Amino acid sequence: MSRHTTFRFCLDVTVEQEEVLARHVGAARFAFNQCLRLHLQARKGDAPSADDADVTVPWSGFDLINAFNAWKRSEAAGRRFRVDVRGVAELEVTGLVWRGEVVAQVFEEAAVDLGRALKAWTTARAHGNRRAGHPRFKKKGATGSFRIRNRTTRGPTIQVGGDRPRSVTLPKIGTLRVREDTRRLRRMIATGRARVLFATVSRNAAGRWSIALTAEAADLHPKAQHPPRAPGDASGWVGVDRGLTALVVAGTADGAQTLRVERAPWSARSEAARTRRLARSLARKQKGSRNRARAAARLARHHAHLRARRRHLLHQVSGQLVKTHDRLVLEDLHVAGMLANHRLAAAISDAAWAELARQIRYKQAWHGGQVLLADRWFASSKTCSACGKCKDALSLSERTYRCAACGLVIDRDLNAAFNLAAWATRHTSDTAQGAGDRQADGPVTNAHRRDGSGPRASASETSPDDVGTGPQAGHPA
Repeated sequence: MSRHTTFRFCLDVTVEQEEVLARHVGAARFAFNQCLRLHLQARKGDAPSADDADVTVPWSGFDLINAFNAWKRSEAAGRRFRVDVRGVAELEVTGLVWRGEVVAQVFEEAAVDLGRALKAWTTARAHGNRRAGHPRFKKKGATGSFRIRNRTTRGPTIQVGGDRPRSVTLPKIGTLRVREDTRRLRRMIATGRARVLFATVSRNAAGRWSIALTAEAADLHPKAQHPPRAPGDASGWVGVDRGLTALVVAGTADGAQTLRVERAPWSARSEAARTRRLARSLARKQKGSRNRARAAARLARHHAHLRARRRHLLHQVSGQLVKTHDRLVLEDLHVAGMLANHRLAAAISDAAWAELARQIRYKQAWHGGQVLLADRWFASSKTCSACGKCKDALSLSERTYRCAACGLVIDRDLNAAFNLAAWATRHTSDTAQGAGDRQADGPVTNAHRRDGSGPRASASETSPDDVGTGPQAGHPA
């Protein structure tokens, strides 16, 4: 077991199940906000009770879980007065009275999320990033999610299949029907090639529920992996240029185009007219009315449809690239900085360059290939792929590259792909035939780190026995 993957299914819930899921979403939001409130109170030195003179500030997920568990049973979380037949009133500490209606792991995972957010904030501040924002309170809205761990000490608490093949069973929630086929995941679990770690149930802005099962799976079949390269082999690199006119253009160093993907016909630019019409219809509705709620739902469904199509296209493109090429080189684009240009921000966001690069990197690691990031300041578009002459300026309107030195006339994106492949070939040859390359991606290891505090295994509060990664019967350590 050396890779993590996620299986996402669309839920087909009943009205009663939707109420239960919404209750768990609210519980996760409540626990996150309460843990953040306890953290801020402890930083200010405010003790939750008069008996606590020394307040310890909870920072990690384990400490936040302990703080929330102590609070949910305290008088501050809930109390009531009981009057007996003699008229004597007694104070009864009830704590959080509705905590038994939801899975306790929902509270714990919300505290873990806050611990990770606080760690990311402190790390960014330590590196001098003063713009990093502090975790904020979550507000109630149409979206939300919660996460449940899969405990396997006494059998898995999260089951796929069961009485109905297209179903997922969660603890204290019951069996939820899904629309897609779960045969592939069920076969992997039955043969011991996958173990479910987490189940994340989420609701999008369109009001649709989905469940994502994060599993630790075995490596791909050797036939699906790329054969290893010989030591010192610096060939076989394919440059991948991401653009706005053409989504992806791939080419080799010898001047052969291997893939070209034009913009999808269902992109946000082509659907801009419908998006504006739905947004204007929403703006004309009276706030708080049912018509406004229906208009907001229509606009949310439209955006969700575009997002699903974009994600499907990106998976198709990234899958085709990693299955046909074992060595890919990408540009190290500063996408966040490019979004500052308000004229191109919408087009860059629609192209999803960062998401495409993320998919290529983890899929190539699964297939045993290599991904190299070119230098951010390498002028791949301005350099001639034939003679190496670099232009001083190249506007975005020039879609055809014309070299004044050698007279080369070539597509701009294809020229950039050729230059990226040639750069990777030179780079791997100059750096001891690819050994010790700092920018080349190696194998990805998603092991559970033991960096938590207290007796539990990690800050995510998931021990190896809980997730099934520790020594078990029939599975080596």
